[in-house]
Amino acid sequence: MRLVCLFALASLSFAAELPVKTVILYKHGVGFFERSGELRSGESARLDFKASDMNDVLKSLTLEDKSGAKITGLRYDASEPIDKRLADYPFQIGQGKSLPDFLDQLKGARLSIRTVAGENASGIIFGSRRVAWGEKSVEKELVVLVVDSGEMRTYDLSAVTSLKLADAELERQMKDYLATLAVARSRDKRSVYIDSTDARARQVTASYMTPMPAWKSSYRLILKDAAATLEGWAIVDNTTGEDWTNVRLALVSGRPISFISKLYEPRYRTRPEGDLAEDKALGPTVYSGNVEAASMAKPVAPPPQQKLALGYGPARQAMELAISDQTAAFRRNEMASSVAATAAGRELGDLFEYSFSSPVTVKKNESAMLPFLQQKIGARKLLIYSDRSMQNPMNAAEITNNTGKTLDGGPITVYDSGAYAGEALVETFKATDKRLISYGVDLGTRITTAIDSSRELTRELHASRGVMTSKSAVQETLTFTVRNIDAKDKTLIIEHPIRSQYKLLNQKPAETTTTAYRFEVKLGANKVEKFPLSEEYIFDQTISIGSLTPDIIATYAQNKNLSADGRRQLEAVIAQKERIAATAAELQDVENQLKELAQDQDRIRRNLESLNRVTGQQAQVQKYATDLAAQESKLAQLRDRQSQLRKQRDSQQQALNAMIEKVAF
Repeated sequence: MRLVCLFALASLSFAAELPVKTVILYKHGVGFFERSGELRSGESARLDFKASDMNDVLKSLTLEDKSGAKITGLRYDASEPIDKRLADYPFQIGQGKSLPDFLDQLKGARLSIRTVAGENASGIIFGSRRVAWGEKSVEKELVVLVVDSGEMRTYDLSAVTSLKLADAELERQMKDYLATLAVARSRDKRSVYIDSTDARARQVTASYMTPMPAWKSSYRLILKDAAATLEGWAIVDNTTGEDWTNVRLALVSGRPISFISKLYEPRYRTRPEGDLAEDKALGPTVYSGNVEAASMAKPVAPPPQQKLALGYGPARQAMELAISDQTAAFRRNEMASSVAATAAGRELGDLFEYSFSSPVTVKKNESAMLPFLQQKIGARKLLIYSDRSMQNPMNAAEITNNTGKTLDGGPITVYDSGAYAGEALVETFKATDKRLISYGVDLGTRITTAIDSSRELTRELHASRGVMTSKSAVQETLTFTVRNIDAKDKTLIIEHPIRSQYKLLNQKPAETTTTAYRFEVKLGANKVEKFPLSEEYIFDQTISIGSLTPDIIATYAQNKNLSADGRRQLEAVIAQKERIAATAAELQDVENQLKELAQDQDRIRRNLESLNRVTGQQAQVQKYATDLAAQESKLAQLRDRQSQLRKQRDSQQQALNAMIEKVAF
């Protein structure tokens, strides 16, 4: 143990410093760090990281020797997953496990206990558990021991003051287990060592990526008459545990792909069994493997600025003064903050970087607010109406990014003519692109909506092999009634959602987004404007002609979009269906008569059966017999007619089926 401590002290005494020189923060939760310093002969530079950051460090760490020599010595504190280190113990002490849970895993081990009553006992653990005890079901923790006499005795653990395992090896394992847990919990830091074996000093640079809080941006949009100024402030957080002193700071807007790869924890593989090739079954093989163009506006050059050097000492004081000066400036109706932006912007492929020209200092566990933009910007004041549940539109501005830079997304505080006007959110948008933002409710404009009409029209009719397809359209007209009660002209943007399969009829949008149309409406002072918006929904419907009634077919036949030949074919089908309907009606009438005669004959036969048992009823019996004979003659005629009508109906139906099969238009 003493030798290890001396070695640790010796290594600390020869640790070279590689301070942070460059910090680049990204929006997706990582940061790029560059450290550099002199590494003399025999020295080792040590870089400390959080244990949770080691995967990213091992994935991204690069080393550069400015002298041109190669760096060959690099080592770091190894790690083994805590679950793997604890898996070989004969017991597990999991989160929330009780003493009975632990003792129950030691069945067969010898245990000595002392109770509050002073009793000493020892025996072999038979088991341990928690049970409900007594009438009130109070939970007790019990251990059952097999004592030397062979008896099994139960002890209440709440009455036990001490326990001791008689097995020295088992006791050692328990202590080691607890020590492993303590080390795993306390060793949050991991070190990477860069060793020097050369006889001369070298200038070493180490670069790597680690998880970092995403930098945040916020803006101030300052409107005054026809001019607009946009200020951008970046908020960065230093959570690394060490100071950033006079570092080169850059902020990158964009979302490159980043992920965590488990490189730090040792990996264990399941080894194959050593069977002969012919004994193995074949297994699978795994092979690696604004919908509209933005308006092109020329960038407006930024106004002359007095740059502020954000050094490690005066930087924060200067920013605090800037914030207080900004408040005073608004009170004097001056528009821009007195702190000037010192960040230069440049494209990095699909990303955009803001690089601060002056060194920046941010103490550990502190945050900083840095100005990165202050320029004139294209802005147009508007109203926007997109929420139909509201009667008032929103105060809005159309911002055109003519700064020549990518503007990162974030909140915008809007000041209009020296007064606070509201707040908005904006997404990231590139140079020359534009965005709409809304920052307040315009109480001087009221809007109502009404659906003036909704009707269905059949546009096309087609038929083939007995199936008719119709193309129909449902037309809807939504009218916006806008009342401007202010004594000034306004411009209103109406957002209308794009609905699938709906087509605009009478209006052309000024813009189209992925989800909505935008229509621009000019509002006169103290006037009411109506804006009708008509759409139609076209859909197809397929139906069998044979299943339609003559009335419905007649409706289709009267459609003005149907050809004359198609109309004649449908009228022929209607006529044939009407003939079949007439035959069916006559057949139904005959069948009804047959049913009535059958019922009457049944009644007469029951009467005859009753009269035959009574004397003196021969005359009545003769009358019933005559009626039956007449009915039999009529039944024969009706049955013949029924047979004829059935044949006629079947023949007409066959003719209809053939006719429908040939319908084509």
